[in-house]
Amino acid sequence: MRAVMQGVFRFLRFCLWSLAVFVVSAGLLFAYFLYSPDPQLPQLSGVISKGTIEVGGVKRTYRTYVPRGLPKGAPLVLVMHGSGQNGAQIRVETGYGFERLADQHGFAVVYPDSYSFDWNDCGKIGDYNMNGRPVDDVGFLGALVDKLVTETGAARDRVFATGVSSGGFMSLRLALEDPSRYRAVAAVSASAHAPDNFLCKPAGAGTSVMIMNGTKDPLVPFSGGEVNLLGLFYKCGDVLSAQASAQYFADLNKLGAKPATAQATNADGVEQQQWHGGDKTEVALVTIHGGGHGLPQPYYRRARLLGPSPMAPDGPAMIWAFFARQRP
Repeated sequence: MRAVMQGVFRFLRFCLWSLAVFVVSAGLLFAYFLYSPDPQLPQLSGVISKGTIEVGGVKRTYRTYVPRGLPKGAPLVLVMHGSGQNGAQIRVETGYGFERLADQHGFAVVYPDSYSFDWNDCGKIGDYNMNGRPVDDVGFLGALVDKLVTETGAARDRVFATGVSSGGFMSLRLALEDPSRYRAVAAVSASAHAPDNFLCKPAGAGTSVMIMNGTKDPLVPFSGGEVNLLGLFYKCGDVLSAQASAQYFADLNKLGAKPATAQATNADGVEQQQWHGGDKTEVALVTIHGGGHGLPQPYYRRARLLGPSPMAPDGPAMIWAFFARQRP
């Protein structure tokens, strides 16, 4: 009996040690691949406010940042989060970059929240249904813009939209289906959906578009193909390459078959191509050579699972510079 009990104790010790090793290993893997410390909150002139709006019988939520003393007629910038996130998280992941810029250049920022896991961004595959019906995110964002233009006195003809990942795809949908409301959009880590994965109904030419993608993005392939994580998770159908996506919007806006300018890769691994037309519309492709999934900026390093996280260039500053030169 004593020998049996000793055997049981040895087995229990082995199980406990195995469990401890597993927990420690899992913790180390989490820390290495998934953990990212939050950036330090900068000193800002304004405050973040939470708000709600009812659209189509559904209560939607958002956060706004308005700098102190913002004059009437200032621009309004929508910043949309990625899958499974909310407005509070995209503030962190952008390093509060748009709020820093809002204080410097004088514009209001709004961080809308998606209703489900994904924004309803034109793709055929995604979690964006409510009670079995697709969520009307275009309608929600349009109503939100109208409300904030009234409340803040922002210029209706200087409304801009940007987003990362699913939020980037949603930015492209706004350019396609509601171009008269947004003077320009900037999509980060997102491309145009391939024809067999495309549900948008383009309204025609009308708004400027920037696409900013990394060549080492492990989710949204820079060269086109299926959106997925590690080939196993979060499969969202096929997209065009970043280059073909920019050309799609250049063709939609009748800007020509080739970019008017092409800036060579600089020390930060950034390459820019621009298409210009005779009017005020512009399309720009920003290639982050060696960049992963997310917005490059100097304040926050993304989780390693999302690929390389360069601290340069300053993505929010590049996006604002693109927006700022788009005149009504």
